[in-house]
Amino acid sequence: MTEVAIREAAAERMGFFTDTTVCIGCKACEVACKQWNDLPGDGSVFGKRGSYDSTGALSASTWRHVRFVESVAEGEHDVDLIAWAESQGVPQLDKWLFMSDVCKHCTNAGCLDACPTGALVRTEHETVVLQADVCNGCGYCVPACPFGVVDRDPDDGRAGKCTLCYDRLEDGLEPACAKACPTDSIQFGELDELRERADARLEKLQAQGWNGAQLYGRDPDDGVGGFGAFFLLLDEPEVYGLPPDPVVTTRDLPSLWKTTAIAAAATVVGTALAFLGGRA
Repeated sequence: MTEVAIREAAAERMGFFTDTTVCIGCKACEVACKQWNDLPGDGSVFGKRGSYDSTGALSASTWRHVRFVESVAEGEHDVDLIAWAESQGVPQLDKWLFMSDVCKHCTNAGCLDACPTGALVRTEHETVVLQADVCNGCGYCVPACPFGVVDRDPDDGRAGKCTLCYDRLEDGLEPACAKACPTDSIQFGELDELRERADARLEKLQAQGWNGAQLYGRDPDDGVGGFGAFFLLLDEPEVYGLPPDPVVTTRDLPSLWKTTAIAAAATVVGTALAFLGGRA
């Protein structure tokens, strides 16, 4: 989006649509994210994970992470790939999948509900931002995220995650990762427009015979109310290390508090009756 378009859309919900079908695994998004947000490197562990993936996972210092998924082509999702391999006399074909993972900026965000200090806030762009200077390092947000996105810094204990480059949005700039992506795998914009674009892309892929193609996090009726950063995948979410049916971890808090209040009131009443009965 242009600077003018971003400013005009300031009141709209902004987000990411990550199309994994055109991701080439270059990790330019990771580098751009670290450079802009002044995040430390994760050390050189290239090849030590049994993969070409040098970072491994999202963390307090890695807010964009390109997953490398290598598997053997098999099953109904890979019909066309297997047919091509057989026609070429290839007995076994490895399948590479890449996915630039990031905070999902959930509509119903468990991390936001769990934060006791107000370090996590919902912005005017409907993104979820973590303010490091307000974080007290309690860590409540970490288990509250159903995706394992939020992590704590091993040195000072404070949490860290993607802010969707809130500071750049305030200046009319698109997030650093989207700006750096050479294939437009990471697309930034107004969320409803991104959903329409994703629907059209999925329809095209399905027409071409990509049986496993699916949108992940696009549905506003899912367990977290839809993602602010959603994905087009070429296989099941589990293949990419994602939960198939994520649910906001704080969903049952209101009913739990209600049950607790009723139980507490019953205890008080029972104690009072026992006391009065004893006096009689």
